[in-house]
Amino acid sequence: MFVLVVAGCTRTGPGLEVYLRTNAAEVDKPASVDTRPVKFVVEPGTPARVIGQQLEQAGLIRDATLFEAYVRANELDYRLEAGTFVLSPSMSLREVVAALQNAQAASITLTIPEGWRLEQTAEYLAQAGIFATPDGADAYRIQAANGDLTGLDPTRYPFLQDLPAGASLEGYLFPDTYQIPADGATATDVLARQLDIFAQRVVPLFEEAAASGVTALNLHQVVTLASIVEREAVVPEERPAIAAVYLNRLAQGIKLEADPTVQYAMGYQPATGQWWKTPVFLEEYGSVDSPYNTYLYGGLPPGPIAAPGVSSIRSVLYPEPHAYLYFVALPDGSGRHVFAETFEAHQENVRRYQQGQ
Repeated sequence: MFVLVVAGCTRTGPGLEVYLRTNAAEVDKPASVDTRPVKFVVEPGTPARVIGQQLEQAGLIRDATLFEAYVRANELDYRLEAGTFVLSPSMSLREVVAALQNAQAASITLTIPEGWRLEQTAEYLAQAGIFATPDGADAYRIQAANGDLTGLDPTRYPFLQDLPAGASLEGYLFPDTYQIPADGATATDVLARQLDIFAQRVVPLFEEAAASGVTALNLHQVVTLASIVEREAVVPEERPAIAAVYLNRLAQGIKLEADPTVQYAMGYQPATGQWWKTPVFLEEYGSVDSPYNTYLYGGLPPGPIAAPGVSSIRSVLYPEPHAYLYFVALPDGSGRHVFAETFEAHQENVRRYQQGQ
């Protein structure tokens, strides 16, 4: 609960005091439901009124006047610190004020979702404002796309030595939650953190499976197939079944015909602002001439199409044993699929479950 000074106190002024009383309920409401991290800098000597205006302009609070009234009434205007802060539009005004009183050890919490492609991650990092220089996100994207380990210690990542020539780091930049110093990171800082977690979480899992003979795939093949499973599976428990379909098709020399690989090859869609075109129509498959198009080219694509999580990696290493070669999504929005062993049965499933779609 906010604490008001006695009536008539000149620090707040009667106008601000009345405004605070009238809008008291707004103090605990967020500016929006947007949870994105926003780096906010307070320069030394900035008065509370200006800080409030800057917060409102940044979309972090709704009302600069209410901010000023709140901090002055509670004698917090002199406690607001200069420095770098990580705020969010989903924070209430009260929470924003509390955060602005502690500039020490500020860091940005970033969550990179499973299934994102490299460019999506670069865009997210740019929006989060974590880089020390304006071109930090571009440097991150370019270095990762080129598989460039400049500034990194290659001895920490021996698993990258077996990558095909010219391969990017797509698929090896582990999707997870990271704490990034708010005073600015470099591209290599972020790349190193992601590769370190990949080394900790994925490499031991693969080495254990390879040593026990449960997989004949190398790590690059596992990550590549896992990235397709990550994009294809909606229901987590279906991942091992979907992985097994693709493994069965590979074993029989049948093209994977995985929609996400076509979407990856098509790239960014300016008309819709999508990195993953949805929907993709059958007539489009043949016009996308790319080695990543598994409708045109047999075997695995040249490399991963996204960043798979541990569950998708594990599903490729330990697939569900079955003889299915096909699956089709149910039209109920559940994300579940119906599986079939023969093309005839698959066609019947398509007619049955996707009639009219």
